[in-house]
Order: sequence, then C-alpha cells, then structure tokens
Amino acid sequence: MGYFGGRVVAVTGAGAGIGRELAVQLARAGARLALSDLDESAVKETVDLCGAASGSVFAAAVDVSDKDAVVQHAAEVGDRFGRVDAVFNNAGILFAGDVVDSEFADFERVMSVDFWGVVYGTKAFLPYVMRSDRGHVVNTSSAFGLMAAPGYSAYNAAKFAVRGFTESLRQEMQVGGHPVKVTCVVPGGIRTSIARTAGHAVGVDGDEVARSFEERIARTGPDEAARVILRGVERGKARVLVGPDARVVDVVTRMLGPAYQRLLPAATRLQK
Repeated sequence: MGYFGGRVVAVTGAGAGIGRELAVQLARAGARLALSDLDESAVKETVDLCGAASGSVFAAAVDVSDKDAVVQHAAEVGDRFGRVDAVFNNAGILFAGDVVDSEFADFERVMSVDFWGVVYGTKAFLPYVMRSDRGHVVNTSSAFGLMAAPGYSAYNAAKFAVRGFTESLRQEMQVGGHPVKVTCVVPGGIRTSIARTAGHAVGVDGDEVARSFEERIARTGPDEAARVILRGVERGKARVLVGPDARVVDVVTRMLGPAYQRLLPAATRLQK
C-alpha cells in the first residue's frame, strides 16, 4: 500500500486548502486519519471527500490555539487508533498590516494559531509518535518564514518561529536517537482561501490583499502542494519547498543574506 498505508496520521486545518488535500491523498494512500479543524462542517466535508472505509477516519472540531483542547484531541486519537505515526501541524491564518497600525491582539492571535498551534500539536502528539516505528512530525512554516516582507510582520514572526522550532526538534530527535523524522514545510503562494479569510489592520484593504495574493502570488494548487509535501515526507526531507516561488525565495535568501531587505521595500514602493 506504500509508505502511508495503514499508518495513523493526524492532520490539523483539514477543513480546506492544503490540509484537505493532504487528507484526501493520504486516504487514497491507505492511511487511517485523525482530521481536525476549527470549522466542524468543513472537516466533515473533508471526511466525505476522503471516501475512506468506515472507521478509518476520525474527525473533530478543534481550536489549535487551545492547548487543553489539542491535548485532549491527541489523547482521543491515541485511544481510538491505539497509536499515532505522524502528525501534520498545518492549520494557520494570515494577517496583513504594518507594526505601527496593528494591535497587540492582532499579533497575539496570529502567534496563538500559527506558532502555538504548532507547538501544542507537536507536544501533544509527540509521545505517541515517538512510540511508532516510523514516526514523523510535519510542521508548516512558509516562504515568509525564510524571507520577511513589509506589511506581514505578525505572520512573518510566527512562521520564522515555526521554522526555528521545527529545525531544533529535528536535531533533538537525532541527538536523542529517537526514531522520529521531522520535516519543515515551506509553501509559497498556494491557491487556498487563506487570503480571503485573513485579518487586517485598520486602513488595509482586505479585498485588495486577497486579489493581489490570488492574482500575483498564488501559483500552486493545493493538490500539487499536497503531492509535493507527501513526497518530501516519504523521503524524510528536513525541508520541503512547495512551489516555484518558495524555491526562488530560498535561493535569494541564501545568496543575498540580509541584503534582500533593501530590495523588497523598493519593490513595494513601486507597486504603490
């Protein structure tokens, strides 16, 4: 049945976008799934799309920013399936706005979902994953976790933090001799609803943010993104770059280092 056949895999943010496509493709590969999303009706739709055999998919409404809820969910998944082989901490939100215009609560909300959600999911599932003979933790950062951009400081901060957390965890698993692989996923612009549902600071045109993202940035479909991610996970890669823009960002930051910070402001001014 392949690498994922028969494995128990947890996926957060499974109600839409990359999370939904990961679930569908994992189901086709024969995995048993624990799917969660804040939107209960959306995650149930994903279950229907999976078309998996009865009993092989468990779905729950979970707020990844609620530590107790995540810990309880992990325990329920462990009890239901008897083990957990992999967790994909995929849930995330976007926020647009300069630091000076954003409220403290805006930063707190993005960090609570995009960073703490990853920490909670990793910590809650890790004891189960460490008991697997093929354990894997997969955390979603972003191309904005490699390169910062003006107007997205909250999102940049969270995604940089996810990358650092994940890369440290991978090394800890190696140092400790644990049979757990760790992968950091770095998507570029993916055609999902993340920009349409994004929060924004006062004075930012949310519709324009969404249009710009969809027309200029989102070049990769979520189905292709999921294929790339699963292929990278199967190969045990430390970092999976998703989309041509993510690969460009990776090269630019490697070549220019912090000098890229002179280029983006100039480009931003030209667009205004």
